[in-house]
Amino acid sequence: MRKEKWQVFIIGGLCFLTAASICVQYRSAQSYITKSDVSVQSMSENKLRDNVLKEQENNKKLSNELQSKLDELENLRKTTASNSEEAQALETQLTELNRLLGYTDVKGKGLVITLQDADASTNGYTNDNLVHDLDLVDIVNELFNAGAEAVSINDQRITTSTAINCNGNVVRINNEKVSVPFVIKAIGSPEGLYGTMTRPGGYLSLMENGKIKIKVEKKEELTVSKFNGTHQYKYMEIAE
Repeated sequence: MRKEKWQVFIIGGLCFLTAASICVQYRSAQSYITKSDVSVQSMSENKLRDNVLKEQENNKKLSNELQSKLDELENLRKTTASNSEEAQALETQLTELNRLLGYTDVKGKGLVITLQDADASTNGYTNDNLVHDLDLVDIVNELFNAGAEAVSINDQRITTSTAINCNGNVVRINNEKVSVPFVIKAIGSPEGLYGTMTRPGGYLSLMENGKIKIKVEKKEELTVSKFNGTHQYKYMEIAE
């Protein structure tokens, strides 16, 4: 009987040691897998970061090359236009079309509106405390309705094809990310634009109810940058 008890004790001890060994091996394997995952993730993030930096560098290089070619084309066009009255008339017409389409920098009198989110309250932010894409759309519409001839937001020129939309917690204009403070420049009559934008019941006054920080300034001279994207038309064609 005593021999059987010892056998049971020995077998139990062996089972315990085996179980403990399995646990140690399992934890070691889990630790190795976790470290491997972290290492693979880190390598993947570094590779992705390198690719993004390369693409940004390549994009900047192509943008510089494009601007250089555009400058050459502009100089060639002006040189050609100086040789005949017909060419000069076409050059004048092309310059006006580029101005209307937003392909040239323009300057003049106007208005500058700066928008900043409200300070965080004890209850955090609410929708009324933040500047949204729809706010920018309504302000741009008011400016054009008030006679603005050119408008930009954070140096993104507003054209007939400009999209202003929300993408997560950022706003995209012309597919470029922009963020607060939003600096809106508008060329036009400073007095007329100021009177429209600061009138009681106007959109800016409604935004002030949400404690949005708003600054409106008349300017005797300001510059609105040109549109740097491309206009794409899928359905429109010239009627013969």
